[in-house]
Amino acid sequence: MSNLLKPVRPLQRYLRRPVSADLARKMVFVGGPRQVGKTTFALGLLGPRADESHPAYQSWDSTQDRERLLAGELPPGQPLVLLDEIHKFARWRNLLKGFYDKHKSGVSFLVTGSARLDYYRKGGDSLQGRYHYYRLHPLSLAEVDAEMRPSSLEHLMRYGGFPEPFLRGDDREWRRWLRELRERVVHEDLRDLERVREVSLIDLLLHHLPACVGSPLSVKSLSSLLQVAHESVESWISVLERLYVCFRIAPFGGPRIRAVKKEKKLYLWDWSQVPEPGPRFENLVACQLLKYCHWQEDVEGRSMELRYLRDTDKREIDFVVLREGKPEFAVECKTGESAPSSAARYFRARTPIASFYQTHRGRKDFGHAATDVRVLPFTSLCRELGLP
Repeated sequence: MSNLLKPVRPLQRYLRRPVSADLARKMVFVGGPRQVGKTTFALGLLGPRADESHPAYQSWDSTQDRERLLAGELPPGQPLVLLDEIHKFARWRNLLKGFYDKHKSGVSFLVTGSARLDYYRKGGDSLQGRYHYYRLHPLSLAEVDAEMRPSSLEHLMRYGGFPEPFLRGDDREWRRWLRELRERVVHEDLRDLERVREVSLIDLLLHHLPACVGSPLSVKSLSSLLQVAHESVESWISVLERLYVCFRIAPFGGPRIRAVKKEKKLYLWDWSQVPEPGPRFENLVACQLLKYCHWQEDVEGRSMELRYLRDTDKREIDFVVLREGKPEFAVECKTGESAPSSAARYFRARTPIASFYQTHRGRKDFGHAATDVRVLPFTSLCRELGLP
């Protein structure tokens, strides 16, 4: 990775301040994709040089740590204890509740996991009211470059936002990392957390999903490709969503448009897997907007949704962000610096969406008086919206 593309300051993950503040009052759960940097983030709260050998770090994947935790033992003299992948234990909620209720006056607990900790509630007493849940996202432009230079955006486009391949900036290492990550998800996470027998078919589904990005997802076509029932494909995609491999967004409708109602669009948490530049850029923007929505929910307590807009005549706007059920702004992605699309002009006049943006990877930034659509570089959009 050239000096031009290295972060202009040491990576300081965007959740550090709110998580640190919440740890003084409650437990904190941090979920997110495998390899997104949850352990590194958690260890950073122990000190700048802390690593996995720190006594406060307890991993369920370690036999010694697991035996101590099952015996009810915590590392002595540690004001903050990190519990990694503890949700793999069927009764993890009971175990964690006991630790917290007994030690909460003197110990803070940070729990991390690569699956959705808010979903895997495998029995036991509820932890409701005892924790705050955060979702850690891949790196964004604001995190890696305070100046938001176009060169940094292109590096994110090429290698994705997962710290290891992004910081290495090497094609060979990126390909190896991607293959190994897929193998871990299929052969470890599915085995540990889901009762799935058709692992080979899910592996085939994983290889096909990057080609599905950018268009309404046809589960019927996937079921035909895999030669399995529609319900099976739907179930497998839901599993992959819970494992932070992909996410889907639903359509947004309005009274003055004939909007589609059911077809969802699918995106990957790792946009670097998408082969074509147009859908890859759209996927990157989807991830940044989802990160914005999750930040508003996890930190500010707001209700947010990421949707898209499409009518029965196939006019489409890539993204609509809803705040408290009301549309806040819309974003259309383009590879070139063209004038606003006809769909943007059409929906601008027929929906209550306050702001329309058309974003691209170039440099031109201009407004369109006739449609009130702002055409701007993605770097400018990040500044305009304050994307984390």
